Amino acid sequence: MHFRKKCDIVHGYAYYMDLEEYFILADLRKEIEKRRTFAIISHPDAGKTTLTEKFLLYGGAINLAGSVKGKATARHAVSDWMEIEKERGISVTSSVLQFNYGGYCINILDTPGHQDFSEDTYRTLMAADSAVMVIDGSKGVEAQTRKLFKVCVMRHIPIFTFINKMDRDANDTFDLLDEIEKELGIATCPINWPIGSGKGFKGVYDRNTKEIMTFSDTLKGTKEGNETHISVDDPALIDEIGQDAFDKLMEEIELLDGASALFDQELVTKGELSPVFFGSALTNFGVETFLQHFLKMTYSPLPRKSDIGMIDPFSKDFSAFVFKIQANMNKAHRDRIAFMRISSGKFTAGMEVVHVQGGNKKIKLSQPQQMMAQERHIVDEAYAGDIIGVFDPGIFSIGDTITTAKPFRFEGIPTFAPEHFARVRQVDTMKRKQFMKGMQQIAQEGAIQIFQEYNMGMEEVIVGVVGVLQFDVLKYRLENEYNVEIRMDTLPYEHIRWIENEDIDMDKLVGTSDMKKIQDLKGRPLLLFVNAWSVGMVLDRNEGLVLSEFGRE
Repeated sequence: MHFRKKCDIVHGYAYYMDLEEYFILADLRKEIEKRRTFAIISHPDAGKTTLTEKFLLYGGAINLAGSVKGKATARHAVSDWMEIEKERGISVTSSVLQFNYGGYCINILDTPGHQDFSEDTYRTLMAADSAVMVIDGSKGVEAQTRKLFKVCVMRHIPIFTFINKMDRDANDTFDLLDEIEKELGIATCPINWPIGSGKGFKGVYDRNTKEIMTFSDTLKGTKEGNETHISVDDPALIDEIGQDAFDKLMEEIELLDGASALFDQELVTKGELSPVFFGSALTNFGVETFLQHFLKMTYSPLPRKSDIGMIDPFSKDFSAFVFKIQANMNKAHRDRIAFMRISSGKFTAGMEVVHVQGGNKKIKLSQPQQMMAQERHIVDEAYAGDIIGVFDPGIFSIGDTITTAKPFRFEGIPTFAPEHFARVRQVDTMKRKQFMKGMQQIAQEGAIQIFQEYNMGMEEVIVGVVGVLQFDVLKYRLENEYNVEIRMDTLPYEHIRWIENEDIDMDKLVGTSDMKKIQDLKGRPLLLFVNAWSVGMVLDRNEGLVLSEFGRE
């Protein structure tokens, strides 16, 4: 920076201001560069919440990882908080967890893997910069993983694969990789390789260092284990793993070196090549080594699309978008938390921001907090890449933009098409007010979508969900949080389409016998179908009609 010695006070002052700003921006850059924000996705029971716990264990965030099933130890997993989750041992809502490890500040979005919790999961993927896909070694790729994977592909984010439960009998390793490539259409590159599975699981071979890591018992995975590194050329290796396992490993390494894709960082960044790791989260096998590689292969927060172009994360202006709203996280207080992903700059508690969708109104974000599932702590500052939860008095919606810059809007978050529908009404007509309040709050969180019959009032509410278990959650939450009992009649529809045409006359629309006209709460028209082929027929019968599978917020 240029500085003349003989400068007057004004220039001297300007120079000091420049220098101060320079240090502030350098500090901002340093903090943002440390950030890594990723989502963990998987099919139910593949061990995703267990893996999350182990990351936290290595990051020093918890000393004793809670056994997710609650059998080996009496604890529940740290990141599962809703009563229904503790009862069933599954994640139903997405938790946001932060910890520090090796000089990085890591934000994990632990998404619900249960097959019916996908709407929340889809949205969470909009806030992540990369995804970790957890696959059960004995089951391979399952239906739900495919759907979530599609969203990652749509966003072109890097996808890392952790093949879990190698301490149980697993499918053939080559078959597992082949299945990922065929089912998901992404090339794979194993970074390490398992030696056996089930009772014969001896450890993993690192293809880069050519060392084998063997593991000792870790008190059923509740403490960090000790790793022993043995070179592949060391004669002691045969004593450690046995001659048969050694011969099989040599054979597989040779085959792998000849057949697998080469590691290419550029392809990983574009989401076209997935680095694959093997291990067992429950017993800590391969978890820390996976974390270390992951941090080397990912980048700090990326620019984000808006209506004025890409927003640079290192900009000094703060900006964020709401990707999830959760009501009643604390039963003692009726509260709503809006989760925001910070996209640029630095957040400081008490700062004044513009809520763009709220009519460019200036607001203060109150009670900003970060979560360790239900353990919350108030934050004084947060940076691009971080996730914060703020108290929501009912003003935020999914996809809203908050900024200190001149108002702009981030690209909207898609509304994912529900696949199951039901007509819902309250048993006690006197509780109409609580019923509508509960329905609207749960809908604003994105757990359900509410529709009504076309040209009719709210007497009959039609609820759409991405997965059937959401109906159970809806019933459970209305009864527990709003004291409202409901009746539900399932409807035969499975396909929904948003009408893109703005000047459509719904009364003149030529439909099919299995089609139903509905509208959302904003009065936008939609169509429901029982059969997929009816969609094409309706398009043929109505020239110029444009239908879409995704709705934009």
